[in-house]
Amino acid sequence: MAGILVYALHDDAGVFNNNSLGAISEAAKLAGEIGGEAAAVVVGEVDDAACAALGGYGASTVYRAKSVPEGLAQPIVDVMAKVITDHGFSYALFGGGLLGFEIGAGLTARLGAGVTMEVTKVKAEDGKLIAERPVLQDSAIVDVGYVSEPGIIIGRLNAFDVKPSGGGDAAVEDIEVELSAWSTKARMVTRGESGDEGGVNIEDADFLVGGGRGLGDKDNFAVARELASALGGEVAATRAVVDAGWIPYSTQIGQTGKTVAPKLYLALGISGAIQHKVGMQNSENIVAINKDQNAPIFEFCDLGVVGDLHKIAPKLTEAIKAKKG
Repeated sequence: MAGILVYALHDDAGVFNNNSLGAISEAAKLAGEIGGEAAAVVVGEVDDAACAALGGYGASTVYRAKSVPEGLAQPIVDVMAKVITDHGFSYALFGGGLLGFEIGAGLTARLGAGVTMEVTKVKAEDGKLIAERPVLQDSAIVDVGYVSEPGIIIGRLNAFDVKPSGGGDAAVEDIEVELSAWSTKARMVTRGESGDEGGVNIEDADFLVGGGRGLGDKDNFAVARELASALGGEVAATRAVVDAGWIPYSTQIGQTGKTVAPKLYLALGISGAIQHKVGMQNSENIVAINKDQNAPIFEFCDLGVVGDLHKIAPKLTEAIKAKKG
């Protein structure tokens, strides 16, 4: 089977995250191009209706392992390895995120497979999948093929768009998996975002206001929070201010943080170093406010404002509030 298997991550309420839905949408499109089908793996107590609804994003079958815990990589590696081996899937596709990277790496080692990480696009050629991956600090793109199956493809966060297929319900197939001895050594104590920003996942936000060293100090992050609130969005940050303790790590964007793709990314006092750029360059619109006219961020933003953010941002917040009435 030239099929594509996707891991579908969900929260404690059984709601699937957008990266997983995007990966299923992408897998369905690609499977049609290579003459196969897309399927998903779900672990934990997710009800029939929620699993079947993944058919609306293109999954033909959902393999559910009820006894396997969500959030731990090794048990999910056991599940996916069994499904791939038993049903002959040619590829496994992950939507990104730390857990996806960990599962994908474990699956690669378990199956002796080829893997490509940080993938931004996948295409079909001659019945095979080719993964596109940025290299050399995103200055070039390379094509990666697979000489043997299965191939493991791990996308960047938000690399794949969520596109409902309009299809019917997926078939739900419950499976029993004998977990490896090492897979039962860890247990999940609790799940959630760290920090004091309300546990919000910035990866799902449509509007983000990012703050950098240009804000001056921790207290000045109130400027970014007020602007984000007016927009109906969330705050984010660079590594420098996270390391300085101004804001939690859960808000960090960049090479060692999260990758985001909001409709609007508004950067306050952010220079735009390559490490930060790789985490937010897929934003639909990038607006930068910085008093340094030579800041690198002005080279790739859609709109740049040279000036004092402490004067401009509050005025912008007032204007947005007035516009909203």
